[in-house]
Amino acid sequence: MGKRLISQNRGRGTPKYTSPSHKRKGAVKYRSYDESEKTGSVVGALIDVLHDPGRSAPVGKVRFENGEERLVLIPEGKKVGDEIACGISAEIKPGNVLPLAEIPEGIPVYNIETIPGDGGKLVRAGGCYAHVVSHDVGKTIIKLPSGYPKVLNPSCRATIGVVAGGGRKEKPLLKAGKKFHALSAKAVAWPRVRGVAMNAVDHPYGGGRHQHTGKPTSVSRHTSPGRKVGHIASRRTGGKR
Repeated sequence: MGKRLISQNRGRGTPKYTSPSHKRKGAVKYRSYDESEKTGSVVGALIDVLHDPGRSAPVGKVRFENGEERLVLIPEGKKVGDEIACGISAEIKPGNVLPLAEIPEGIPVYNIETIPGDGGKLVRAGGCYAHVVSHDVGKTIIKLPSGYPKVLNPSCRATIGVVAGGGRKEKPLLKAGKKFHALSAKAVAWPRVRGVAMNAVDHPYGGGRHQHTGKPTSVSRHTSPGRKVGHIASRRTGGKR
């Protein structure tokens, strides 16, 4: 009997494949969407800038005027001591949080909610931003960094500006060990070995005098876990003609 596949070990949940969430600084999300934001604004001050392991952007700690503290994604150009306002009457400037309905067309935004009050789900990586394209009755269209347009509820909140930490990919890693430790902070097993390069005991495609799969790469959805590699329940394989 062969060894368990990587996908089987990952499902077991060993430390190698478990995300090190205990190293995180905490939940990075907006404050609750209350009446003070729906009718006016809540002002806070950026009191600290933190490094969050596994995250590509720096995290800021904001203390609001009511004593509440939150971790937020800060935009480029913000520093300790700057003010951040959240609410419908907040000024249109980097770092402030407003509903999409109050943000003019063409303004870059990030950390966008998909449901009003969910705390922010879209465009959260360092250096990323989306654009507000247009407003209509009951909907706002934004253009994501991928270029894909998305229709959202105008009450969904977003932050003005560009996420800090851009340009991180311009500096090469240079060493394999650097990439290994960078990805281990996100529970990504790297390097990834091809199945045909393994021994027969390690993978269904392993073994042989030369590297080849030796069997069909399409498998049933209901096959045994140790054989479920390649194209799982594929409708078709190969390039389109």
